[in-house]
Amino acid sequence: MITGKTRLAGIIATPIKHSFSPLIHNTAFQELGIDAVYLAFDTLPKNFEQAIGSISALNLLGVNLSMPYKKGALKYMDSLGTEVKLIQAMNTIVCRNSRLIGRNTDGIGYIESLRSKGISIREEKVTILGAGGAGLAVIAQMALEGMRKISVFNRKSVNFCPLHKRLKELSYQTKVKIELFDLADEKALKKELSTSRILANMTNVGMGEMSWASPIRNPQVIPENILVTDAIYVPRETKLLQQAKSRGAQTMNGLGMLLHQAAVSFNLWTGRKMPIEIIEKKMEEEV
Repeated sequence: MITGKTRLAGIIATPIKHSFSPLIHNTAFQELGIDAVYLAFDTLPKNFEQAIGSISALNLLGVNLSMPYKKGALKYMDSLGTEVKLIQAMNTIVCRNSRLIGRNTDGIGYIESLRSKGISIREEKVTILGAGGAGLAVIAQMALEGMRKISVFNRKSVNFCPLHKRLKELSYQTKVKIELFDLADEKALKKELSTSRILANMTNVGMGEMSWASPIRNPQVIPENILVTDAIYVPRETKLLQQAKSRGAQTMNGLGMLLHQAAVSFNLWTGRKMPIEIIEKKMEEEV
């Protein structure tokens, strides 16, 4: 029941009606007896500044951000988390004493999804496909966690050179070796995967209209002693994960990352631990 003390949280993006975030957070509020609700705010760019201003004006717990606002919100923040300073992108705003704090929980969510399965990445090597918003957040968090080396494969486009410069800066800031390769370079991909503990797909190849496709054309480059993870969770098993299974590799879809990044946001807002296991069961039914 909504009362005079009910607090509000939400997600600001456009489009956003497809989001699972309201289900995740409202289930957590209900399970823990927290007097709060979480809503999806489909916000047009012309209204974005007003939407950000309402967070402190209405004393919200905070909000999540999705496309196209992960960078645009930076200038409105009073302070930024270390991970946000590194990648200049955020997906969470915490409202504390009318001050807005920008955080990014994508990378932490990915790391926690691995830890929940008993997988440690410290001093390991990982190969990542795609370095967009979520991909860059994961790369930065892995570097902060003490990875030995991060090999990044990205489609060669007009953004390739700026990305190379950004990754070089990130490597310098974190003292972790980060290399960028062309995703079309199958020989380099096979070489890097042969010494990697994890292959992480952070592209959108495998979902929506591309649900039939995989970012890897030749599955023979996937070694059997690697963990293959995909940030995509609809479908539950992407073409890439099917390829990995056929090679005998261990696989994991993006549901864990989705839940754990939400759990970090939830903890930042409430100071409480999200009941992951309960929500995971509900999410599996929905997905």
